[in-house]
Formats: sequence, C-alpha cells, structure tokens
Amino acid sequence: MPTKTDLTSADLSGIRQSALGAADPLGVAAELAAAADAGHLADPQDAGYALALAAEIAESRSKLDAALRYADQAVTAYGTRDDSPASSAQALRARILFRSGRADDALAALEPLRPALTKYSDAAAYVGAALAAGGKNRVAEQWLTEAVRAVLDERAAAGQSTDPVSADDAGLLFFLLQQRHRTRHTLGLSHDTYDNLADRLETRLARTPPAGADDDLLFWPEAEFATVVTRWPALTGTYGATWDEHRARLEQRLTRQGGTPSLLPGVADDLARFAGIGGTADANARNGYARSLAAGTGLIAWPPARNDACWCGSGAKYKKCCLPRSR
Repeated sequence: MPTKTDLTSADLSGIRQSALGAADPLGVAAELAAAADAGHLADPQDAGYALALAAEIAESRSKLDAALRYADQAVTAYGTRDDSPASSAQALRARILFRSGRADDALAALEPLRPALTKYSDAAAYVGAALAAGGKNRVAEQWLTEAVRAVLDERAAAGQSTDPVSADDAGLLFFLLQQRHRTRHTLGLSHDTYDNLADRLETRLARTPPAGADDDLLFWPEAEFATVVTRWPALTGTYGATWDEHRARLEQRLTRQGGTPSLLPGVADDLARFAGIGGTADANARNGYARSLAAGTGLIAWPPARNDACWCGSGAKYKKCCLPRSR
C-alpha cells in the first residue's frame, strides 16, 4: 500500500503485483489517485501509470464508476502521448466503457488506437482485451488481420523475411499472429495463410520453460485468484478450487522443493494477454507468462522468517498463516 511521500516507478510496479491481494485494494487505488493528484510521485510522468493502475484495481472489484473516473484521469494525464503506456490506458478506458454498457463509446475510443496494434504489443493486448470484454471478436479479427498484413508489408519493404526464424526476429508479428489465430479459433473460422504462419512460428519458436519458471510457481493474490477461476474455471484443477487451497498447494510444493525459490505473483489480465483473445490459458500460455514474470522484478522470495509477514500478502505472520498449510 502506498506509504512513501514520493512513489517511484519501481514502487508502482511493486504495487501492481501486490495491490489486489491487499486487505483494502480500493483504498490502495484511492491512494494512488491521490498521490498522482497531489504530485507525490518521484517522476511526474508516472501520473498516468498510477491512475491507470488505480483504474484496473477498481475495475477488478467491479467498481466501474470509480474505475472509469480513474481511467479518464489517466488518459488526461498522458495528454497527447501516443506511446505504449498512453495507448494502453486508452484501451483500458474502452474496456471499462464496454463493461459499463457503453459499447458505442468504447468502440469510438478504440478506433484511433488501431495504428498502435502495429507498434506496441502491450497496447495490442489491451485493445484485444477491450474488444473481448465487449464481445467484439469479429472486430478484433478484422483489426488483427489488418495489423498482421501491415507488419508483413513493413518487413518486406525492409528486406526482411516474412517467415521469421527466431523469437527476436518475429517480435510483434508473432504476438499479433497468435492473437489473431486464437480469435479465429474462438469464432470457428477455418485456417488461412496467416494461421498457418502462426502455427509454423509456434512450433519453431517453442522453448521448454527453464527450471523454476513454469506455472507451478505462479501465485495469484486473492482478488486475482477469484478473477482467474471465474474467467477460466478449468484452472481450479491447476491452482485449486479456493484461495486457501491455492496457497496450501504452493506452500507444500515449495516445502518439498526446498531451497530459496521465488514465487511469481500473477495478474489475471496479464495472463489473458498470453492466452489471447478468448483464449483458454493453456499450459503454453501459462508457462510463457511465468517466464515473463521470472525475467522481471517484483518476485516474492520464499520462505519468509517465521515471525515476518506471510508471503501471500494476508498481513498475518508466516507462522500463523501459510507455514501450517505445508502440513
């Protein structure tokens, strides 16, 4: 929860990983918005990020009026910027509009973001999530098709192969092809040339997850866990039917494994990016998401000292919270 006078970018990233598991996530959202409004950010340019984070927290609790208010403020804070964070915030606002029953306004907000699909994977993920929230999978398929075609044309004009040979070479193209492929599968459409290219790249670029970076170490804070099992009910078999069971499974696995591994705190909407629009969050998507978290910051070291706060974010001491779950 925000307590520092001036929050840094790293602080905001840490809050993103932990806020939804906090005792009062809506209070965290309100504090983030207040910090942005009062200028209590180490970098004033983080105001949009802080407000967008507040919007996502409020949205996760279905407080759509507050979420939209924060999202409006985030878009205003970003001003005329058209980079990935600004475009993502606009798409987040559109998603909240869809969930608020304002489909026409949401589509109007998304239309100017179509060029961002060929520039930023994060923004493309938010646009896709917004269209999915509005049940606009056919629109998503059309926009993704146009984006894939544009990226392939750019590669051809630059003398690059239209059939990449590595993940680095594929870049944004691979992401767009995956999203389009899964969207078309959701719509029940037959394979076309781009789907075949997506399959080839999936096979060519697939990698075995490194040890300790698979979805067995994904930890879902309480609110995120509720979102995950609601969105993908089949994952109760992977993560547990309740949050208590989820924490117990992790504690037992870590106890058996030994050593000092790190837990990977997850965000449901970020997993959705790897699952694709309408995706099923299969093992490949979950492992890919786990690898992305393992390469970043904000990991949770295990185990804490017996009298320290529990790793799950409950606020209770470890010895009275998750430590007994190992038994």
